Amino acid sequence: MRKMSEACWSQARANYAAAVTLLDAGVYFASVFFAQQAAEQALRAATIQQKQKIPRGHNLIQMCNELEAPLEVMNSAAELNPEFLATRSPEAVSGVPAQNYDRKSARLHLRCAQTIVDWIKTALY
Repeated sequence: MRKMSEACWSQARANYAAAVTLLDAGVYFASVFFAQQAAEQALRAATIQQKQKIPRGHNLIQMCNELEAPLEVMNSAAELNPEFLATRSPEAVSGVPAQNYDRKSARLHLRCAQTIVDWIKTALY
């Protein structure tokens, strides 16, 4: 389980770096997607390490509840939670995801991911 936790943590950091790069490149929907993925992988790493089980699904709020995350982390998870689908699927948002995000929203989601990743880093690593 430790190797899986470390792999998830490593991927969380890589996803965060991708989100920053995509924000700088102006590819906002993809930046938001990778911000969500950074948070998800960080929460997976923490769940695996603390609870010795692999979480199912993509619900960031559920993962935070299980980890008894503080309110700031929960709020960040709530902001990022719908982006798993909304950034990828026109059916989920009745439109084109690439047209639904701007620099301001990408920066907001990146800050949310940073809040979660920082909390996990402080708590575990």
